[in-house]
Amino acid sequence: MKYISTRGTAAVLEFDDVLLAGLGRDGGLYVPESWPQFDAAKLEQLEALSYSQLAFQIIKPFVGDSVTDEDLKRILEGAYTNFDTEEAVALKEIGENEYLLELFHGPTIAFKDMAMQVLGPMFDQVLKQKNQRITIVGATSGDTGSAAIEACRDRDAMDIFILYPEGRVSDVQRKQMTTVKADNVHCIAIKGTFDDCQDMVKALFNDDEFRDKWNLSAVNSINWARIVAQIVYYFWAALQVGGTDKPVSFAVPTGNFGNVFAGYCAYKMGLPIKKLIVGANSNDILSRFFDSGTMEMKGVHPTISPSMDIQVSSNFERLLFDLYERDGAAVKESIDIFRETGKFNVSEAQLKQARKLFDSAHFDDIEIKAMIAQVLDESCVLLDPHSAVGVAAGRAKRGNTKTPIISLATAHPAKFPDAVKDASGQHPELPEHMRYLFELDEKTDVLENDLDKVRAHIVTTLEGNA
Repeated sequence: MKYISTRGTAAVLEFDDVLLAGLGRDGGLYVPESWPQFDAAKLEQLEALSYSQLAFQIIKPFVGDSVTDEDLKRILEGAYTNFDTEEAVALKEIGENEYLLELFHGPTIAFKDMAMQVLGPMFDQVLKQKNQRITIVGATSGDTGSAAIEACRDRDAMDIFILYPEGRVSDVQRKQMTTVKADNVHCIAIKGTFDDCQDMVKALFNDDEFRDKWNLSAVNSINWARIVAQIVYYFWAALQVGGTDKPVSFAVPTGNFGNVFAGYCAYKMGLPIKKLIVGANSNDILSRFFDSGTMEMKGVHPTISPSMDIQVSSNFERLLFDLYERDGAAVKESIDIFRETGKFNVSEAQLKQARKLFDSAHFDDIEIKAMIAQVLDESCVLLDPHSAVGVAAGRAKRGNTKTPIISLATAHPAKFPDAVKDASGQHPELPEHMRYLFELDEKTDVLENDLDKVRAHIVTTLEGNA
């Protein structure tokens, strides 16, 4: 399997190099040259597999010869052992042909564990093969940071720096990052938004001298390996509900577009998906795009679903690449215009193409709280605010109730206890393994939204650890 950049000029790479590179040298995101195909007969063979066995079948074509079958099976068999469910995920029926796919049963109680628990040992395997050391730099709106730290802590061949927006993540999310006592883990609170953090990470990757000297790598969903691992649960859920020939729809709360793009990948691979419904909060740039064909920034507003408080959805570039018929120059032109003006448009034909699969809806905090209360009353299921956005979007846009709709529950409600209690009257308790989280000391560095200062801080830290 070969990988190409969405901007068309970066080197074509194998999977192991894509894993370590993260972002293309041209600023683009890597995607496969072609999609592995799973026809009805192949899908039928997958139905009886365990989650880790299914993961092997889905991920193997993307990995190719970069990791041996034996090593990949070992990585996947170990990846899901720290989950509190038998099959890593759980599927619950909450209405007529309506299901909730719980993706928060991993060590940091958020869906990011589904990929990060694969990514950590995958990094170890490839770095061992190449005899290299890397510096991981990532940005988080809340959940990616803790999942990445948990996956990468105490690993000998890497340091990890996580940037998060000061005061714009929940207390639980922050504590999960800043209380980890590992020499290779470094948390940085940026005085700004998640978009500021994400822009800073991209700027560091675009600094070739800095990137090469410290061998930068990424854990955000700009790293293709993150997307690959997330494709698996779309196959697993669809096979549980729809089988091989019955289309299903998915409703996905999303800010950075990585989670729902994994569903798009599954669709391109042959999984019978009728709709991918994008759920957004008041920061509704994606919803506005699917309504109008215009991507336009309007500022970030803090909400009770902070992981979606985003105006620059990095992974959307991967979909744009396909809408532009894989014309990297056209993608770069649109992204450049977006960065300069805060706005770009696609053609009516391109919007029509996107709408064949995608739909969208957005909800404010009041509507999100109402959905939390409603689902608790109907099904005795307590949702976090992000998962509530997914359910609300699915109910608003599903259409024919004969088609199963699967809403992705992306975080445990205890990650956002204040909002959940305010909406439901119930205080969600942390799982047993996180009971003492608020008694632990925190360690983080607070920095201005200044690229030079952040870069200097990273260098000083790395040189001090050398």
